[in-house]
Amino acid sequence: MEDLRVLAKRRVPRMFYEYADSGSWTEGTYRSNQEDFEKIKLRQRVGVSIESRSTAATMLGRGVALPVAIAPTGLTGMQHADGEMLAARAARDFGVPFTLSTMSICSIEDVAQALNGDPFWFQVYVMRDRRFVERLIARAKAANVGALVLTLDLPVSGQRHKDLKNGLSAPPKLTLSNFANILGKPRWWWNMLRTRRRTLGNIVGHIEGIGSTTLLSEWCAQQFDPTLSWEDVRWIRRLWHGKLIVKGIQDVQDAHHAIAAGADAIVVSNHGGRQLDGAISSIRALPLIAEQVGTQIEVHMDGGIRSGQDVLKALALGAKGTYIGRSMLYGLGALGQRGVTRALEIIQKELDLTMAFCGYLRPGDVDRSILLDEFGLPYLPQQSARLLASRFVAAQTSQTSPELRVG
Repeated sequence: MEDLRVLAKRRVPRMFYEYADSGSWTEGTYRSNQEDFEKIKLRQRVGVSIESRSTAATMLGRGVALPVAIAPTGLTGMQHADGEMLAARAARDFGVPFTLSTMSICSIEDVAQALNGDPFWFQVYVMRDRRFVERLIARAKAANVGALVLTLDLPVSGQRHKDLKNGLSAPPKLTLSNFANILGKPRWWWNMLRTRRRTLGNIVGHIEGIGSTTLLSEWCAQQFDPTLSWEDVRWIRRLWHGKLIVKGIQDVQDAHHAIAAGADAIVVSNHGGRQLDGAISSIRALPLIAEQVGTQIEVHMDGGIRSGQDVLKALALGAKGTYIGRSMLYGLGALGQRGVTRALEIIQKELDLTMAFCGYLRPGDVDRSILLDEFGLPYLPQQSARLLASRFVAAQTSQTSPELRVG
């Protein structure tokens, strides 16, 4: 995967590569998403028959080649010309779900046509213009969308310093610096010249008066709705009768709200570290949420997944499915559709081999016993946290009066 990332960085213009490969503010949460996976170790087993292994699983009742979906990523079509269409084809052919972002370059209709009517998933935001949201959902129904992914963690946009410095826009603003950088990416701009899809396809042409880049940027900036509430989720549930996935859950209480609002699945996610910098990583948030609500709703997660081992660790901590965003974008920016397929092949191969070394045949059979902490002890995140807390309290009270120690 690192090879694909390096190649994508070489081939994609800086503003779009850094849009994908960055987080908000200090990027602490963005880094933690990946680093916290590395702290979890695996328990190797031997003497177990592993001949009949399979990475096949189910997500939302659908059979998948491996428990991985393509996450919704904005401006995907700026990583590579017609990027959403290429990624959707790669996902379909591989046997995993593809999720189209509202902020995509290729429209819902473009992707539906590219897939010849085969189902895909669509991600939507609750925007101030509720009539636009209603039309989006109607278009999703007409395009045979199989599941609606409602993202809740963007009532306001996080501050991403690299985007501000690069003057991010779609199509790109041709400042002297950006123009010079794009000239050095001949493969990218040659492909972009051959497509008509260079702006936000789900918005331009569907909002009266929105045509120029300036007006589009202003409209998008004004549409994220700080009044977003769980009542809006219930409103979406009434509009959409298919599978509903609520994305952006980091708290058990919010998971319960999603269940009450009628969601079929939740995604434990911090928006790839692009919103609240300082939030805990997705893999650290996952165990408690899965423990508390995993029997009531299907729990998925995204954030930091770069390998099949990461997928296996997430499954062991309670996820029934995972999502890749940046890993897919690295493949797309590097090699187009072939690169997305290659990214999926890498993750599947790593998942298969790691299951073999750990003595498991199916992703769905994996549980927490497969994991060790960095000291080689059983990985028990919730119990360990409670034990450390009790020791801390005991240490503090032992330094005070006998009455407080008894209390």
